[in-house]
This record gives sequence, C-alpha cells and structure tokens, in this order.
Amino acid sequence: MKKTTMKKAFSLMELMIVIVILGLLSALVLPNILGKAEDAKAKLACIQMKNIHEALKSYKFDNGVYPSTEEGLQALVQNPDPERFKNYPSSGYFEGKNLPRDPWNSRYIYLNQDGEPNIISLGSDGKEGGEDLAADITLNSCNQ
Repeated sequence: MKKTTMKKAFSLMELMIVIVILGLLSALVLPNILGKAEDAKAKLACIQMKNIHEALKSYKFDNGVYPSTEEGLQALVQNPDPERFKNYPSSGYFEGKNLPRDPWNSRYIYLNQDGEPNIISLGSDGKEGGEDLAADITLNSCNQ
C-alpha cells in the first residue's frame, strides 16, 4: 500500500489577495514616510544655517564686519585678507576647515545684503524657486 502525501501550499488566489493588500498598504504608507523624510531634511537645513549664522556672528565679532558676498562662506574656513583681518583665528570658524553642505549635498548660498547676512539652500530640487518640499529655504524663513 502506497501512502500519498499532500503538500500544503497557498493557492494562486490567496497569493494575489496578499499582493493586492500589500500594494494598497504601501500606497497609503510610503507617501507619508517620504514626506516626513523631506520635512526632516528641511529642518536639518535650518539647523545648519543657524550654526553657520553663529559662525558668521563670531566672524563679525572678531573682524568688525560680516564677510562680503564675494568672500562668501569660504571666509569662515580661510582668512580672506590676513592684512585686514588680524583677529582671524588660525583654526577658522569651522572644525576641520570644511563648510557644511545642505541635506541634499549642495553648497549653501551666502549673501551679504547691506551688512546683513542671508543663507539660502535651494532645497530638494537644487533650483532657484520651487514650491512645497522643493521650495528654497532661507535663514529668515527658518527664524519664523
């Protein structure tokens, strides 16, 4: 007498139902998670800009003025004019002599507007302007 063994497995219909349910769940959950990641990056950009602003304040305290737009943020890691800025610290204003990059790995833009510094990140799209999550982030918008 031969024994027949039956293998238990999922039917094609059961697998299709599971796949559809997983697809629906991912369609509902993933956009929320991705949106939170971009929000977190925007908040990180604000934190970094505030840290840069603090370094700029130290620069002004030591040298009497903020760096010009032409000198840019590079003035925080390398003395733009050793003859003019004699109080410039030998280590600069950032540890490691590296300027931070925004969360999207782009350089921050620095403007000296009538003696007032402004720092700008072009946001997730890396282009000027933009809306919603792709909007530019400025130091002023972070302080609101």
